[in-house]
Amino acid sequence: MFYSPLKELMTLSFRSELYSHVILIPFVSGAFIYLKRRTLFSDVKYSYPSGVMIILIGIIIYSIGLNQRISLTQNDYLSLTIFSAVTFWIGGFVFFYGPGSFRVATFPLLFLFFLTPIPSMAVEKIIHLLQIGSAEAAYGFFKLSGVPVLREGFTFNLPGMSIEVAKQCSGIRSSIALFITSIIAGQLFLQTGWKKAVLALSIFPITIFKNGLRIVTLSLLGTYVDPRILSSELHKSGGIPFFFVALMLLAPVLWWLRKTEKKGAGGNEKKGIME
Repeated sequence: MFYSPLKELMTLSFRSELYSHVILIPFVSGAFIYLKRRTLFSDVKYSYPSGVMIILIGIIIYSIGLNQRISLTQNDYLSLTIFSAVTFWIGGFVFFYGPGSFRVATFPLLFLFFLTPIPSMAVEKIIHLLQIGSAEAAYGFFKLSGVPVLREGFTFNLPGMSIEVAKQCSGIRSSIALFITSIIAGQLFLQTGWKKAVLALSIFPITIFKNGLRIVTLSLLGTYVDPRILSSELHKSGGIPFFFVALMLLAPVLWWLRKTEKKGAGGNEKKGIME
C-alpha cells in the first residue's frame, strides 16, 4: 500500500538536500531497537483494540492523502502518506507485540516520523524565522567587527558590495540535521524529559548564531579578499565547517545538562542513605 509514496520519498531524498537525511532514519531506529532487543520482547502479547485503532487512523490519513493528491504538492502529498505509513507501522507493532513492548520501543518507533516531509507551509514559516534571526545575528557581528555597513531589511550594503540574506541562507538543512542530532544525543545521554527538550530547543539560537557567523565571514572574505568567493564552491558548500561549529556549540549545552542530572542523582542517593 505504501510502496509508491515510499519510492517517491527515496527519490526526493536523493534529489532534495532538504531531505537528504531521510535515508538514515530507518537505520537509526533499527539501531535503537537492536540495543533494546533483550527487553523489547520480554512482555509480548497481542493488543487487538489499540493496534487496530492506530492502524485505522493510519488508513484514514492515507485515504485523505490519496483523495487530495490532485490539489496537493508532491511535498504535502508525501507528508500525509508517509505520516500515515509510520502510523500504520506503529499500529501493527502494537497489534502484534502489545503495549509493554511499545513502551520499550517508543523512541525508535516515534523517531520514524522524521521520515515525514515537513508540510510546505511549515517549511516557509521556519525558513522566514531563521532568515530573520540570521539577519539580526549577522548585523550584530558586522557591528562588532567595526565594518561600515548599511542595512536595508535582509540586505547589507558593504564597501563596494551588497549582500542579501536570502532564503538559502536560512540554514534550514543544517537546522534539521542539528535537531535530529540533538534528539539522538538527548536519548543517549539524558534521562529527564524537559532537559531533552531544552537540548533540542537550543538548536534554534545555535543555528542563528552559526548562520550569522557564516554570512559575515563570507561577506568579509568577498569584500576584502576576493569577490569571486561569493559565487564559488566555498559559498555553496561552505556550510559543512560551520555545521561542525554548531556541533561544538551544542556540546557544552549537552555537557551542562548531563552534569546537572548527575548532581541531582547524587543528591537523591545521599538523601536515600541518610534516610
